[in-house]
Amino acid sequence: MLEGKNILIGITGSIAAYKIPFLIRLLIKKGACVQAILTPTACNFVTPLTISTLSRRRAIVDMFEKESGEWNSHVELGNWADLMLIAPTSANTISKMASGQADNLLLCTFMAARCPVFFAPAMDVDMYQHPSTQANIRKLQEIGLHLIAPQTGELASGLTGTGRLEEPEVIISVLDDFFKKKTTLKDRKVLITAGPTREPIDPVRYISNHSSGLMGFALAEKAAEMGAKVTLISGPVKLETTHPEIRRINVETAQQMAETTLHYFSESNIIIMAAAISDFSPVEPSPEKIKKHEQETLVLNLKPTMDILAEMGRRKKNDQILVGFALETNNEKDNALFKLRNKNADIIVLNSTRDKGATFGFATNRVTIFHKNGDRAQSELLPKTEIAQMILDFIIQHHF
Repeated sequence: MLEGKNILIGITGSIAAYKIPFLIRLLIKKGACVQAILTPTACNFVTPLTISTLSRRRAIVDMFEKESGEWNSHVELGNWADLMLIAPTSANTISKMASGQADNLLLCTFMAARCPVFFAPAMDVDMYQHPSTQANIRKLQEIGLHLIAPQTGELASGLTGTGRLEEPEVIISVLDDFFKKKTTLKDRKVLITAGPTREPIDPVRYISNHSSGLMGFALAEKAAEMGAKVTLISGPVKLETTHPEIRRINVETAQQMAETTLHYFSESNIIIMAAAISDFSPVEPSPEKIKKHEQETLVLNLKPTMDILAEMGRRKKNDQILVGFALETNNEKDNALFKLRNKNADIIVLNSTRDKGATFGFATNRVTIFHKNGDRAQSELLPKTEIAQMILDFIIQHHF
């Protein structure tokens, strides 16, 4: 899967840089085209000449060549790559990536890259375990970067702990698997809902919930990365999509969500209902703003909104895969399994308001995935990008 791929490798100042020549040789043997960028500090651990010789392309260090003054365009480098790998990634570079600093060519190229970005930390155990480093790693994962976690073992300092750069053979396997996954959902049409809905009370007030849309958007990005043509129907959120294969449709109310979702339902192979759709809406929204001084009490008459998941369960064909979400506050498992059966879904993703750091407003989540055949999978607290990949892998495992 790496043959013909343009791989941009960023090398930072870590003793683990000695492994990168071996990694480059493996990539070249796989048929990849490799371009390396070194930070100035990285040159203390591995020379540009060595990297240039093995990659068969001139390794780059500075924004401008010292002798000729020629500009090394970070924009062109970022656009050239099919994948960017920063390895080893030092604590310093991780910090700068997380905060958006761009004080060298490698960081400028990272900021300009439109391709998937992998990073492989390497540092001493205390540096890796430091709360600031862990927070920065989580932030990078939350914005969509792929972590190649370091291994545990003897470190250059003589200490033993987590911080060893993953071995080149394993990194190759990770990259190869990534490109394989990019074709897993090729030509599949995936319909995803995300975010909250808003049910108007009057022109300035509405009923809604705390959904941020992060889970649905993460699912959309991951599905598109895996080759799917994605239709994302989103309630009002402050999020943007980046993948060109995502068609985004914005809606406001539960009724609009229902109409739009059902419109695209029949043409979709996989339907994932990640939106937090209002269960009730006002019977008669006021056409004018309700004045507080005119009301001693205010009673809202509510009517149920359409149960979109149940309606799709009734319409579902044998070749369609229907995935629902169940956010529960108590009796979580029983309620999720009841929803799975009652709505005729194939898969239900359960999360609980009792889980600290999960559900609405957090960039992390903890879920249990139930399949109608009785299989299940459970996650730890992970970035929603990783939860999205887990859900899609579960779908593929059971239906492809």
